[in-house]
Amino acid sequence: MPELPEVEALAEHLRTHALARPVARVDLASMTALKTFDPPLSALTGRLVTGAGRFGKFLDVQCDGLHVVVHLSRAGWLRWHEQASTTPPKPGKGPLELRVHLETVGGPGFDLTEAGTQKRLAVYVVTDPATVPGIASLGPDALTLTRDQLAGLLAGTSARLKTLITDQRVIAGIGNAYSDEILHVARLSPFALSGKLDDEAVDRLHAAMISVLTEAVDRAVGQDAALLKGEKRSGMRVHARTGLPCPVCGDVVREVSYAERSFQYCATCQTGGKPLADRRLSRLVK
Repeated sequence: MPELPEVEALAEHLRTHALARPVARVDLASMTALKTFDPPLSALTGRLVTGAGRFGKFLDVQCDGLHVVVHLSRAGWLRWHEQASTTPPKPGKGPLELRVHLETVGGPGFDLTEAGTQKRLAVYVVTDPATVPGIASLGPDALTLTRDQLAGLLAGTSARLKTLITDQRVIAGIGNAYSDEILHVARLSPFALSGKLDDEAVDRLHAAMISVLTEAVDRAVGQDAALLKGEKRSGMRVHARTGLPCPVCGDVVREVSYAERSFQYCATCQTGGKPLADRRLSRLVK
């Protein structure tokens, strides 16, 4: 799933390649992807792209008074093209969800695609991004969060630490992958109770959050959009590295699995050498 660093890099890519170009046409390939009807997609035609940014993991493409807000969900992506097909796409055929032509039909622009069968990519055309439900409920952005703000968010909570820092209503921008990296750098267990951290642990968590995300943004910005997924994987210390050695201590990277996802951690660095309970593995053993 694209998280804060990748969405920031995609926004920068659009600021570099799409700015000041007019929208020539928008092709909708999946009716379920578009979550709004007023203003219509046709209202974008002729408007200049005036900016691109993000709200947490939401991408915001600004078009002369209108905003195309995109949540890429788990398997969505933005693909830049210099020359697209002029034939309108057939609904339900392939991964294409929406195509934006800039300057001229068949010219430069971008596609929004989504792999797999669980179609969750969402597109909103709005005059104010704050009207998008997911944005309206976002917590403070992870990269602007101060140490004291983080301590305030943690105080009095009882959630597991990984659950809390990936809750977009609490902190915006962190997902499954970067939470693994942040907790590893901070030397904290994913299962630690968020409200029980002492001051020193909060210091480590905040420092890790800023350093991991800043380094990831620095790696991602300027990369070709097609290469960002590979860049994300190459920079990981523990996430998606089950069975490989921890780059800090050499212990094997372990995994906890759930129905649809998993997370990775180092027992030596994060849990005092004690493996965390993996309920799915336990059921298989029984």
